Amino acid sequence: MSYADYLDLDRILAAQHPLSRDPNELLFIIQHQVSELWMRLMLHEIDGAIAAIRDDHLPQSFKALARVSRIMEQLVNAWSVLATMTPSEYSIIRPHLANSSGFQSFQYRAIEFRLGNKNPALIEPHRHDPARLAVVEAAYAEPSLYDEAVRCLARRGFAIGPAVLDRDLTQRMPEDPTILAAWTEVYRDPDRHFDLYELAEELVDLEEAFRLWRFRHVTTVERIIGFKRGTGGTAGVSYLRKMLDVVLFPELWRLRTEL
Repeated sequence: MSYADYLDLDRILAAQHPLSRDPNELLFIIQHQVSELWMRLMLHEIDGAIAAIRDDHLPQSFKALARVSRIMEQLVNAWSVLATMTPSEYSIIRPHLANSSGFQSFQYRAIEFRLGNKNPALIEPHRHDPARLAVVEAAYAEPSLYDEAVRCLARRGFAIGPAVLDRDLTQRMPEDPTILAAWTEVYRDPDRHFDLYELAEELVDLEEAFRLWRFRHVTTVERIIGFKRGTGGTAGVSYLRKMLDVVLFPELWRLRTEL
């Protein structure tokens, strides 16, 4: 077996099919293909972290979560490459994109659901493909990463309210004072609760990296298309800016004020 055989390079390098004659389209295609490959690895690592936390093997989850944060850094840096495309260059290839949109990325949607940002309306763009829909619906129905972290707090004896533990898992976890109290106690005595303390910091690292990725995304889109509507009828920059306000693990940020 050769290097190219092991990596299946022939298929990967033959997977770019520009629809226009503009040379910049290859950049656009490769940028998004590489992002999807990184997202595949992110889902793999997030699933591993969720399983480790569920089984009370917190040290194993730390490695997976740290890797997800580093992958996010790669995705953040990748926007710098796409930002070399000017509005004039993008306007040439945009008609060839038709209704395709990054909003339709089923892997990105699964990542958001796995991280707890659940919204049933966001399942709809994937109903045309049963295999992709199954991935998204599984991430929507199952406990999120934060669900498992909070359940771990409850198993350790912290008084997490039943409204959190017994809620419908297809809904976003509401901010809850019992979760805030538990994490605050962890931070006030980190030596006693060190593995939970480390878990909390890994989650904060991940969310910080995710925020940076969202910011670079909206900035790059605005740089290239301004406030035009996105492909596929999406709202473009205005929608992406709203996503900057989404907080995945609110109690872990709020406790900074409480301490």
